[in-house]
Formats: sequence, C-alpha cells, structure tokens
Amino acid sequence: MPFTRPTLPQLIERNTTDIESRLPGRDARLRRSNLNVIARLLAGSVHGLYGALDFTARQVFPDTAEAEYLDRWASIWGVTRKAAQKAVRQAAITGVTGSVVPAGTLLTRSDGAEFSVTADTTLVAGAAVLPLLAAVAGVSGNTAAGTSLSFVTPVAGVNTAAIVSGAGVVDGSDTEFDASLRERLVARIQDAPHGGADFDYVNWAKDVAGVTRAWAYPQELGAGTVTVRIMRDDDAATAIPDAAEVAAVQTYIDARRPVTAALTVVAPVAVVLNCTIGVTPNTLAVKAAVEAELRDLVRRVAIPGGTLLLSHIREAISLAAGETNYNMTAPAADVVLALGQISTFGAITWL
Repeated sequence: MPFTRPTLPQLIERNTTDIESRLPGRDARLRRSNLNVIARLLAGSVHGLYGALDFTARQVFPDTAEAEYLDRWASIWGVTRKAAQKAVRQAAITGVTGSVVPAGTLLTRSDGAEFSVTADTTLVAGAAVLPLLAAVAGVSGNTAAGTSLSFVTPVAGVNTAAIVSGAGVVDGSDTEFDASLRERLVARIQDAPHGGADFDYVNWAKDVAGVTRAWAYPQELGAGTVTVRIMRDDDAATAIPDAAEVAAVQTYIDARRPVTAALTVVAPVAVVLNCTIGVTPNTLAVKAAVEAELRDLVRRVAIPGGTLLLSHIREAISLAAGETNYNMTAPAADVVLALGQISTFGAITWL
C-alpha cells in the first residue's frame, strides 16, 4: 500500500480515542482538560515526524527528489543543472568619429539593469555598434530591440543614448528549474547513452542552457546525417532560436557526437497559431485562462512537421477555468505542418 500521511485532525482524533479507551469514564474531548491538551500536543509532534518521513520518502527517488537532493541524484548520473546565462546584445551609438568606448564601460536600462561593453569600440563615420553583455545572468537581461540604454559614466565624444538593435542577440536564461532537471535526469536513466543514438542528440541539445525542447532526425539530409531542431520556450521574444543560439548547440554537440556523423542543427520554421474566439462569460479572467491553456497546449504537443488537432484546441478552451461556453471561428480545421515547421502561439481575436 502507498504511504499516506495522516492529517493533524486525524491524529488528534486517534489520540483522543486512544486516551478514552485506556481511561474508561474520562472525557478527553473537553477543550481545556489536561487529557485534551496531551492529545493535541502529541498529535502536533507526531504530525511533524510524519512530515519529515513524507519529505524523505520523496527524496529517495530521482523522479520526485527536490532541490539539493535532485542535484545530488543528477550528479551521480552525470547530469548537471544548467546555470543561468547572461544575455548578449548590441546597441547602436552615435558621436564624434574616432571616439573610443573602452571595454568594460557600463550602460544601464531604465529599470537599473546594467550591461558592459565587451570590446573596445571606435566610432566610424559618427556611429558604431557596441557589443554588450548583461551584468547579471538570467532572463532579466533580455532586452527588446529599440530599447534605450544610457552610459553610467559619460564617454567623451559619444552621445549619451544607445539603442539596442536586433542583431547579435543571445537571450539570457535563468538557472534550470527542478522540473526541467528532473525530466533530463529521468531521460538519462531510461535512455542510457549509446554514443550516437537519436535520443543522445536530443539529450545533448537539452544540456545547452536555454534549450527546452529538441528533436533528432537521422538521415534527413542523406546517409550518415543527423538533423537536430531545437526550441527555447522560455525566451521573451520568441521560442524560435536565432543563428547564434543554434550555433551554440551545434558546437556543443559537435564536441560529443560520433566523428562519422554529419550534424546539422537548425531552428524550426514557426507557423503562428492565431485564434478567433468568443467566450462565456466574457471576462478578463476567463480570457486569460483560455490563452494560458492554449499556450500550454502548443508547448506540450507541437512538434516539427506535426499536426495540431482541432479537437485538442477545442478541449484546451473548454478546460479554461471559469469558461462555460465558447464559439471559435478560427482555426476551422486541424493545423497540418510541413517538414521542419512547428506551431507557435500567436494571438487571440475575441468576438
């Protein structure tokens, strides 16, 4: 039988009943009686012990272990929690030709987030592009193109404002969550490394910070080839990785793959899922719940070249908290994708 932790009221009732059975004629349920106090005191102590046992029971299995216990299990199997990564950005500046912005110069965002210049940069024809690295690792350093930054300390000959560009972007990522590490650990246990099996490529790709999903396609480009597609679902702007993020995965796997395999890491081609829906009741809370369910559906079931079933879309809407009825006019059929395409969530037009 599975272990079931008794609740505090159940323990109090057990103690009260036990005392009354051993002391006939005594009432251990009187609120201020010594016997009632003893029953509750013992119940509270035992409840804490049951809690410790319940927690310990979860830590002795890799698929339920938490935090430092999960890290220890993972280390035994050679799996390491992915550390937070710093965002890489570029920003356009203007000023006097020949002016130099030294490496290490700090720029700040309106919310106080700082970025450092990674290489000496000289203005040519009154302009230059600064290579930047977020001062703090994590998604907090991700900054949209067009955002204005300012120099913490003015640089002679350079205008104060710098504008973030869309080029040279690598999104930062937070320290890997327990759920993600647990998923990779279970995959490592269940799929022992084979030195180049298809699941090896998937696991290698997921080892790279920021990568949340991956798929391997042996011989897609011919004999001896492997194509790997990846997604970065936690990135702020888009889950589709850019060229720099794809290159990072390519480099990581190249250092581990069999020398006879020709590897190509690519980003899936996004096919945006836009919906037109009317819901009852027509409240902001219900609309937010519907959108959350649809986003979760796309992340869970969308695969490159797969089909997003209309029935699953409808089911997701019906699962939204507070929804009692709905009408959907788009999409009107299953979303069928070609090789390399993947569904991504777009927007909802509310009727």
